[in-house]
Amino acid sequence: MITIQTSENKKIYFASDQHLGAPTPEASLPREKKFVSWLDTVKEDAEAIFLLGDLFDFWFEYKTVVPKGFVRVLGKLAEIRDSGIPIYFFVGNHDLWMRDYFDKELNIPVYHQPQEFEINGKLFLIGHGDGLGPGDKGYKRMKKVFTFPLFQWMFRWLHPDWGVKLGQYLSVKNKLISGDEDAQFLGNDNEWLVQYCHRKLTQKHYDFFIFGHRHLPLDISLNDKSKYINLGDWIKYYTYGEFMKTFKLKEF
Repeated sequence: MITIQTSENKKIYFASDQHLGAPTPEASLPREKKFVSWLDTVKEDAEAIFLLGDLFDFWFEYKTVVPKGFVRVLGKLAEIRDSGIPIYFFVGNHDLWMRDYFDKELNIPVYHQPQEFEINGKLFLIGHGDGLGPGDKGYKRMKKVFTFPLFQWMFRWLHPDWGVKLGQYLSVKNKLISGDEDAQFLGNDNEWLVQYCHRKLTQKHYDFFIFGHRHLPLDISLNDKSKYINLGDWIKYYTYGEFMKTFKLKEF
């Protein structure tokens, strides 16, 4: 578990689900510029930055090739990390094929599962949020196929021009997780991540569960001491999280 203690007047920032590249690189460019502007703003007082997945609408790392584009956001992340500010990246369902490019090129650790962090004495469980909790069996089966090493090895043998084009097509076809369709709050009893958080609380106390994936900004009290936060997205809501002593959902 990583422990973070903020310095005076410093904050921890969280963002998720930018889906850069969707529905087309040209259409997502204004969103990329807006997200880079947010990074420029928060770097002034950031102790650390957490990116909770689906930064890209599609991402695949060949041995020597990564998808073209996204130079503004990658350059800004490199600048922030080089300045000494830690950045933590959690893969989402759209960039789950991320390997070691961020780690080697940007010195940004990449996590494929939710992780515990202690921040200013509060215990956080942080992740993208896909495939957690009950239900969503179709996606869970699909994820097992996509993360199976043999499938990834076979996909890697496609020429990048064909592989990236196929991946982008399949990614945009799923309108809900690409953000092209309004996500609706299902109520606490039907929200899988809420149920997941309640189950985790039977095993251990957490002050905050921080997830993305749902494309809805949510701040839900699970009991008197624990909260589930969903960060929303950068397609419709442009929301992010800020923590110093308390957690706040804000809009940029």
